[in-house]
Amino acid sequence: MEMIVPFSEVFLAAVIHATLQLSLGSLLLLYHASLGKHVKKKTRFLVDSYIAGLVTLVFLTLATMIFILDRYFEKALYVEELVIVIGMLVALAIAMWAFYYRRGKSTELWLPRSVARFISRRAKETNSNTEAFSLGLLTSLAEMPFTLVLIVVAANSILVLPPLYQILAVELYAVTTIIPPTILRIMIRKGQTVVDIQRWRVKHKIFFRVLTGVGFLVLGFFLFTFEVLV
Repeated sequence: MEMIVPFSEVFLAAVIHATLQLSLGSLLLLYHASLGKHVKKKTRFLVDSYIAGLVTLVFLTLATMIFILDRYFEKALYVEELVIVIGMLVALAIAMWAFYYRRGKSTELWLPRSVARFISRRAKETNSNTEAFSLGLLTSLAEMPFTLVLIVVAANSILVLPPLYQILAVELYAVTTIIPPTILRIMIRKGQTVVDIQRWRVKHKIFFRVLTGVGFLVLGFFLFTFEVLV
């Protein structure tokens, strides 16, 4: 039980992180632009570099948060601080339902127009692995207002684990967050088109909005039950 709860918190936070849609949207833009300009082999390399950029920033952010909590918060958050984190999770759930997606029949997200245009332009102009890697970093950074609290929760849970299991938990979080773009990559390689996948995203965007919002609430309830009440 001592390790089941922390690992469950890490995994749940990672799953919520994975359901956010900016990384998938940017990847589809990259595919749409690249498949029209390059051979499929180069596009695969660009996509691999993009996913590497995503996971690199997640890993670095999580490692940094672990260091900060270990150094300045005596290895774990106090109950009062956890209550604040839970409140932020509830607020993010409400934000997810209220404005994560812009209104209309599209998957346009909450980002400021200037930021969205910049990411779209970078995706369309990406021609090298370095640019694709940088796009992955940028996309992961832009989603930080919704993911930072999840990383705080994961880092706080990881710190109570033995050192070897801490490494496993960090890997679990990082790998889980890139499962959706990896699945998308496989689907396109198997013959699915960018248009078909985008139509599927538009059709199911309400489902994902509700799912992610509920996920934030479930994680908050989980923390309240196993970290605050015990």
